[in-house]
Amino acid sequence: MEIHRHDSYETLSREAASLILNKIKQKNNAVLCAATGNSPTKTYALLKQSFDHQPGLFSNLMIIKLDEWGGVPMQDPGTCESYLQSHLIEPLKIGGDRYISFNSNPDNTVEECFRIQEKLNEIGPIDICILGLGLNGHLALNEPGEFLEANVHVAKLSESSLTHSMVGNMKMKPSYGLTLGMADILQSEFVIIIVSGTGKKKITADFLNGNISTKLPASFLWLHPNTICLIDKEAYL
Repeated sequence: MEIHRHDSYETLSREAASLILNKIKQKNNAVLCAATGNSPTKTYALLKQSFDHQPGLFSNLMIIKLDEWGGVPMQDPGTCESYLQSHLIEPLKIGGDRYISFNSNPDNTVEECFRIQEKLNEIGPIDICILGLGLNGHLALNEPGEFLEANVHVAKLSESSLTHSMVGNMKMKPSYGLTLGMADILQSEFVIIIVSGTGKKKITADFLNGNISTKLPASFLWLHPNTICLIDKEAYL
């Protein structure tokens, strides 16, 4: 894993956007797996700027949602769906045929996981996977534990995840998570993990020490052959 330290969130985001754009230029119909939350927001805004100048570059891009809060309405402003629609899907004019999305409140969670896994198996593996680092070291909603799930699954949310800023704005709190599994992520051709913010100094230090443990799911990225970790100074100083 390559570690790139940045003096600001701005320069971090510019590198992330540049890396993504280079991959899309290499493969016009790339599959992009998109994380949500504060960390990638500026990166997505920069992709929108590129779209405004080169809309054709994104005309065949496919996007798959990394994870979702479960048991809440899709239209809740705190869902990953609402975030992605606002920051990526609508700005880049991604049609429904090019977007794979968890339903945040499915009738049958097992069938929903099976549906997403089938879709991923059809179009995958993922070409570009954008990730953030959870405060407890989770990756997507793969939470710390005795073991980690390989594929798409229903996740029991940790107390740390339930304090996420997205959850804080919800009228109805999520009762579970829906997420791609560790194998789905690690089979990606290229991974970018964005680490930003003062609240992540401790977990960032633990992540960077290179020890691999199911108690820190993000640590498994050390096993991936093509991962770049972008960190701003607030997260490492």
